[in-house]
Amino acid sequence: MTDDLLERHPVHALLADGTTVGIRAAHPGDHDRLRGFYEEMSPESLRLRFFSIGRRSAAVAADRACAPAHRGYRALVAEADGRVIGLAEYDTGGTDGTAKAAEISIAVADGLHHRGVGTLLVEHLVSAARSEGIAAFTADALSENHAVLRLFADLGLRMTRRFEGPEVRCTIHLDQDNAYLSAVEASGRAADVASLLPLLRPGTVAVVGAGRTPGSVGRAVLNHLRTGGFTGRLFAVNPGVDSVLGVPSHPSVAALPKTPDLVVVAVPAATVPAVAEECGESGVRALVVVTAGLDDTQAQALLTACRTHGMRLVGPNCLGVSNTAPDLRLDATFAADHPRPGSAGIAVQSGGVGIALLDGLSRLGIGVSSFASLGEKFDVSGNDMLQWWESDGRTDLALLHLESFGNPRAFSRTARRVTRRIPVLTVDAGRTDAGRKAAASHTAAAATRTMTRQALFIQAGITATRSVGELLETAALFHSQPLPEGSRVAVVTNAGGAGVLTADACAEAGLVLPPFTPAVIDELLAVLPDGAAVGNPVDATAAVSEEQLSACVDRLTRCSGVDAVVVALVPTAVAAATGDDLVRALTSVPGRRARPVIAVRLEQDRSVLLMPAADGGTVPSYTEPQAAARALAHAARRSAWLARPEGTVPEPDGIESERARAVVEDYLTAHPDGGGLDPRTCAELLTCYGVPQIPWAWADCEDDAVLAADRLRGFDGRVVMKAHWPGLVHKTQQRAVHLDLRGDAQIRAAFRDLETRFAGLMTGVVLQPLADRGTELLAGVVQDEVFGPLVLFGLGGTATEVLADHAARLAPLTDRDVHELITSPRCAPLLLGANGGTPVDLEGLEQLLLRLSRMAADLPQLAEADLNPVLATPGGITVLDARVRLLPRHSQDPYLRRLR
Repeated sequence: MTDDLLERHPVHALLADGTTVGIRAAHPGDHDRLRGFYEEMSPESLRLRFFSIGRRSAAVAADRACAPAHRGYRALVAEADGRVIGLAEYDTGGTDGTAKAAEISIAVADGLHHRGVGTLLVEHLVSAARSEGIAAFTADALSENHAVLRLFADLGLRMTRRFEGPEVRCTIHLDQDNAYLSAVEASGRAADVASLLPLLRPGTVAVVGAGRTPGSVGRAVLNHLRTGGFTGRLFAVNPGVDSVLGVPSHPSVAALPKTPDLVVVAVPAATVPAVAEECGESGVRALVVVTAGLDDTQAQALLTACRTHGMRLVGPNCLGVSNTAPDLRLDATFAADHPRPGSAGIAVQSGGVGIALLDGLSRLGIGVSSFASLGEKFDVSGNDMLQWWESDGRTDLALLHLESFGNPRAFSRTARRVTRRIPVLTVDAGRTDAGRKAAASHTAAAATRTMTRQALFIQAGITATRSVGELLETAALFHSQPLPEGSRVAVVTNAGGAGVLTADACAEAGLVLPPFTPAVIDELLAVLPDGAAVGNPVDATAAVSEEQLSACVDRLTRCSGVDAVVVALVPTAVAAATGDDLVRALTSVPGRRARPVIAVRLEQDRSVLLMPAADGGTVPSYTEPQAAARALAHAARRSAWLARPEGTVPEPDGIESERARAVVEDYLTAHPDGGGLDPRTCAELLTCYGVPQIPWAWADCEDDAVLAADRLRGFDGRVVMKAHWPGLVHKTQQRAVHLDLRGDAQIRAAFRDLETRFAGLMTGVVLQPLADRGTELLAGVVQDEVFGPLVLFGLGGTATEVLADHAARLAPLTDRDVHELITSPRCAPLLLGANGGTPVDLEGLEQLLLRLSRMAADLPQLAEADLNPVLATPGGITVLDARVRLLPRHSQDPYLRRLR
């Protein structure tokens, strides 16, 4: 968050012990409190901070922090319970904004050291300094001040030290690389998990609003806590009654004999803020608000109470939370049944979806480790729950149903880390987006909300399904079977028709049915009955016995050319007469098979079941071949994602970020509401990032057009003329382009035509040499207000929207992201040299996308950049037309630690 935003919008963040602290800019009204802050420090703390024990330096420091803000100086305070507990400052020593280094100082109240106050303040100072163009902090510290030296060392930033007698001169470089982001993540993860302990592992719980009326929500929650066997202390809060359902009741939270860790609030919306305030004043650490229907004022009052008093909040308008740990047995929900203990973590916004997942996982026998119905998600989010599951030691499968993302880039970074340890599955909810029908450019039209969400899921390694049913079907496979090493599938059946259906479903899901080698065919024929067909699929015939089927499946799971086996079975009179149980052939093998085996049973009454196996595991069984194939395809994609290197963000050479920022600042100064750049400014901005552009010239009259064409004819003699006026987007649709112009007469005629048809609009023309033949592509950036910058790539030209052959990834792009962007569109074979053709300049394409990604990451004001067409040939990559639109936006650090 930039410093000016922090001035107006103080933020809250978590300390290492999970408590909440406010971070804001110091202002003149803090003077007395800052004097008191320093006066309460011990002589030793003052000596370490000011190199002396005198109070004069402290008074000067308070005066400086409370002076009017100016460029090059920032002071941030941390406060809790109305008390200043920390102060951090940087000062460049100048006010013109040109300094690249600043002196930093930190002070933390006695008794609050080693809780992360200083680290949090410095992280916020780093973010503010970067927004001012400051590249390094310097600091002098006594060599015995181990706490501050350790703080600097643990930031994850590159640091150098120079010892000067008893002092150490530290220089901290503010580059935001992966080491720094990982350090911020580690601090945030520990703080986040600590803050969730009162919510998900409370020792004492109270339910406010648990009444005597059967059917009330509060009473249902209390009953679930009671009958679920919660191992801690349980209270009801209801004035006028001594007990509810046998649980002791008290008139208020303040009257409880023990302060609860967690309070469930089930009262009318109008009284929720007062209850929350009372909870905060009583020392409660977490709230679950199941109440719905809060208006904006009530909602803000609820969140303010939680932030002021450091309470984590689930809801409002939620189903509740549960944790099935045997030493806790917390079920603070009003679901129909208690969740079955197990290993799947669930976080949903919709209570209805939550109930369906709880029921489905319990029915499958997977069970639930912990569950959170996030409701309107005022505070606790899917990101919080991912970090909880990562550290709880019980969860091996994470299921999400999120309708919105508060901080998608932070979520993506967390998910990338978590999903390398446990599968993370989601339902891709809200896939439609009618709001972009009137998009201003080809890039914006292509960047649908579905594409943006899919980019997030793909980059983060999240398995995205299209329905709750598909989510459960996939979870069953992930829970019960090893991941396939690839997408090669063998299909075995006892009925030819079922095998054909299954083979079709696998092929449609993107799986491959490879032919078997002669050696495998011979081995299969040796174990199967006469008449069996051993192509792929394998038709073992209705005569196959349990023993024969088991031998066939075992051989296929040991085959190096097969990654998974799907067995499609139908009940037959033959098997019934012989007493063979073909299903048992899949489940009775001692020891787990090396490759996944799944069943398709068309007569099955449930969409998916987990059949107990002899080795103590389970085998998934599906009613529909399509469901089995979808689940297996998801497993193959996860396996491929895990096998890929994580990727790094390359640094293209020749980037002029400061010059680009100056171009943007100059434009927005002249156009405060933003808008599309004129050709000159657009070209200058792209040049700052080394984007290759075709030579061009500007002309605002006929004679200038002739002169410009003469200069450009040196390329091949033919030129293109394009009209320009502010707001023009689709030049071809407007017939505002003349191609293949030769000679002065054609140049003059073309200019007059455009000038006549677009009189009063046209401000001039752009002339370019006629480009060579090649593949026309689109590359662009859209700044999504929620997800951040999205880089798009695909087939370009005038038909780009009709063909809709595009891929997208969220910036900043790694080298892996760039590779996938280029190879994902259907047109990729054209670029790679299909049918004996010569590949285009792939390295040039990679560089173009990396440079667009860097531009998007550098410039939050970049609303969209539309490069179409981009001409790709074996000899190089050239942008033939570009459109850039800027908006006045403040930068916001997506990785800065702060609560919602």
